[in-house]
Amino acid sequence: MRDLSNWKGCPAPKPVAIEGRYVRLEPYDRATHRQDLWDGLGGMGINPLLKYFAQADFGGIDDFDAWLTTAQEKGGWVTEVFRDKASGKVVGMANYMRADPANGVVEVGSVAHGAAMARSPLSTEVHYLMAKHVFEDLGYRRYEWKCNSENEPSRTTALRLGFSFEGIFRQHMISKGGNRDTAWFSMIDSEWPLLNAAFENWLSPDNFDADGRQKRRLEDIRADLAPKE
Repeated sequence: MRDLSNWKGCPAPKPVAIEGRYVRLEPYDRATHRQDLWDGLGGMGINPLLKYFAQADFGGIDDFDAWLTTAQEKGGWVTEVFRDKASGKVVGMANYMRADPANGVVEVGSVAHGAAMARSPLSTEVHYLMAKHVFEDLGYRRYEWKCNSENEPSRTTALRLGFSFEGIFRQHMISKGGNRDTAWFSMIDSEWPLLNAAFENWLSPDNFDADGRQKRRLEDIRADLAPKE
């Protein structure tokens, strides 16, 4: 753990552009991204993704736009849009949420991956870039991932990316007229050097064959890099 005797907090996350090898993160701009993001998330096909989220199904792009605008203006979300560098298309988004700069804590949430991100390095790289910005540029101590405890794909993704499972907050909220227990995960700053090295090794072109398939899993790389007892 770092020396906190002179801790003065961190800057609040702000919209940021980040260039990766496979993807570019862009600050959400309504005029630029509204339609492209809606299309990239599948238009009305986004609704099945909302199964584990509190918001009701969207009736169309206007509902989506109103939801995201309200979350940004009232909830303080910082929305990052993902653009595939190969195709130039917007393919997804995630948000920095519930920032606590005084204590160096922030959450990544309302993650939405379009179909174009499936089975590609894009989804791994976007989360690598977002985490790297939090730890290295902003100096945060803790980076959180939370999801409905029944959302097994989200829980699997969190563990694959290197978040540690911390437990279940029982009866955490009411969602769509029912109870939601929430699974909590985190990364902390002391873990970041190893996580960063594993991400960089996994994302290296050398880790993919001619058909774009991974040679080594991210979890295996991380295990190999971990100090041996």
